Amino acid sequence: MKYNPDMHHRRSIRLKHYDYSQSSAYFVTICTQNKTCFFGDVVDGEMRLSDAGDMTLQVWNELPFYYPNVTLDEFVVMPNHVHGILNISNVGAQFIAPAVDNMFVSRNGVMNQNQSVINHAPTVGKIVRTFKARCTYMINEFRNTRGALLWQRNYYEHVIRSEPELDKIREYIVNNPLNWREDENYMS
Repeated sequence: MKYNPDMHHRRSIRLKHYDYSQSSAYFVTICTQNKTCFFGDVVDGEMRLSDAGDMTLQVWNELPFYYPNVTLDEFVVMPNHVHGILNISNVGAQFIAPAVDNMFVSRNGVMNQNQSVINHAPTVGKIVRTFKARCTYMINEFRNTRGALLWQRNYYEHVIRSEPELDKIREYIVNNPLNWREDENYMS
């Protein structure tokens, strides 16, 4: 089907003119493509992770390695989605990205050894894209399904503006497995 702007439009839930790289806590929810249950099952109110669920948890926990100004808060892997809280700090500061095998390719294609790359603070979108890409790669390699879609195109994000709100969202994340059957992402 050809793109039709009258039919194919999505309303953004993002705050207009908000800088999603600034210091704050952010709540994200990321759903699988077609809400397919890849990540395990909820049994007696407890999430039991599949291999894909374990890989998803591993990728989440590795995000501060890629983004040193990001700290992680509560997180839960559900059968077909994840909920998590990211904290971005040191806004405007530059940081040195970790060297992977101490090898980088410059813009002109020349390999440089023992150099790091200076970057600006990442946006929530960039962090989520990294998370989704790493999970997709690892899970598709494991399942031998190269190129298969794992995630829905977008994700939900919310800027957390107060300590009581943060506590409420933390409680929601922790209790998500207990409330699975009532969850909007539940698919029997």
